[in-house]
Order: sequence, then C-alpha cells, then structure tokens
Amino acid sequence: MRFSLLVLAFMMTAALLLGGDGAPKVTYASHDQVAAAFVKGGGIASGPYYSVGAMHRTGSGAAELHDTQTDVYYVADGEATLVTGGMLLGDKVVSPGQHQGTGIQGGDVHHLTMGDVVVIPAGTPHWFKEVPHSINYLLIKAVKQ
Repeated sequence: MRFSLLVLAFMMTAALLLGGDGAPKVTYASHDQVAAAFVKGGGIASGPYYSVGAMHRTGSGAAELHDTQTDVYYVADGEATLVTGGMLLGDKVVSPGQHQGTGIQGGDVHHLTMGDVVVIPAGTPHWFKEVPHSINYLLIKAVKQ
C-alpha cells in the first residue's frame, strides 16, 4: 500500500510540475500493477512532458545522456553502482536527443540501495556500471520544455 501511494505521488508531482494541455489526469497504479511492471519492465504512466516506468536490471548497460530529459530514479529493491557526470566515452547519437556510450570517464560513483532517490538532470551522462544481482527502480522521465 505504501509503495503504491509513493508511485501515485511521484506521478502526480511530475504531472503537476510539468504541465501540459488542460488539467492533469490522475493515473493510479495498484501495487499489483507495479509489481507486474517490475517483472517485465514497463511503463506505468505517461503524458506530454513525463513518463513513469518500472525498471528491472540484472546487469550493466550502455552509458547514456539525454539532451532534454531529466531522469529520476527511486530504488524499490536491489543494489547497483551508478556513475553520473564526467565524460561519455564513445558518444553515439542513437535517436534524436539520445546518446549512448561505452562508459564514463570521471564522474561521481553512487552505490544505490533500496529507498535511494537520484535526480539526473538533462545533459548529464549516467551509467549503471555494476549490478551485482538485480535492481528494481521507478524511472520518471521529465522532458525539458
């Protein structure tokens, strides 16, 4: 119950802060829906300026940088090492405004565990360098207007 309320609070905050056409529409996701989304990894809600997804990782991935999207992570369970900032290595544009690379040179290292929140502003390289077992996290993407 507490987790589903947290999900709803995150979604409503994103909707209210980021605006859009007309009044924001409330989206509610039950704890069962969120748990199912973590199993397969998937979207929970979206609007013109935001999206909310339940992410599940079992390993490292490509380093990323988004020109106009701010990422907010809330760690639901598990652990990982996240690197933010520094310089994106092997920078390659994979779609408009989206970059991927092979890693990050420099940057700040964060050991993420349950309950942690990370806000990664648009234009900031970020990379899950290590995921020892698995990590489940809510991902809120807010698009810069």
